[in-house]
Amino acid sequence: MTEGEESQAYRFRSGTRTYVMRINRNKEGFEKDAFAYERFARPGLPIPEVIEIGQIEEHFFCISENISGVTLQDLQPNELASTLAPTARILDVIAASDLEGISGFGPFDSHGVGSDESWRDFLTSIADFRRYDWVAVQDCAAMNEVHRLFTQLDMLVAHCPETRQLVHGDFGSNNVLSDGQRITGVVDWSAALIGDPLYDVANIFFWRNWLDCMQQQALFFETSLRSSPSLSERVLCYQLRIGLAEIYQNAMSGNTEAGAWATSQCQELIRTKLFLSPSVGSI
Repeated sequence: MTEGEESQAYRFRSGTRTYVMRINRNKEGFEKDAFAYERFARPGLPIPEVIEIGQIEEHFFCISENISGVTLQDLQPNELASTLAPTARILDVIAASDLEGISGFGPFDSHGVGSDESWRDFLTSIADFRRYDWVAVQDCAAMNEVHRLFTQLDMLVAHCPETRQLVHGDFGSNNVLSDGQRITGVVDWSAALIGDPLYDVANIFFWRNWLDCMQQQALFFETSLRSSPSLSERVLCYQLRIGLAEIYQNAMSGNTEAGAWATSQCQELIRTKLFLSPSVGSI
């Protein structure tokens, strides 16, 4: 089917049913997908059922049910318009998920244990050299700019509420399936976390210049996003957190081009202090 940043996916048929098999060197994301299906799947939030997780030599595999539809990223430009409102509604449904038995903030494991004690702790953890080995990637990342981003994020984090709701963590492009009218599936919950649902919207804004489906969603949210306290500051803070993580991950993998793009995107966000278009709002 496709080759992602971390896994490969294949579709196959057994009897009368069609399945998807993904292969990865790690199983944690697969286990989290199973947890997401068991805990959050319901009418209005279609998540594929995980049938089996196993291992072949040094690789792990995950077999799940096949859900019809194509990713938002693969829709034709003229098909995107009809999916914008349904996509926004799915975010509301995700945020309304029951978190009983899930503890903490930030990314949670397949047992529902969050990585951080507070939302602020998660946001600022990207600058914790004990959790992120920035020293190891200093030759691949512009560390002067990285430290500047740390400072900007720390200034903005005070505006972010200690909200505990479900966040997909990587929403809006190749993890949302549609038939061109409705959302038929939300997949890959490996980055899911507990915190402010606006984080998923910020992800859409961060990637708006990279993918047309993100740009169309960003334009939709510019006209439909409900005003709330410190809205611009929160979204900017979350975009910088997302950008710093992207810089770090690309530095770790040696992808200097993608890392440079993420750095430039963060610089532009700080320069303009905008998350919306100039006519809509700014800090």
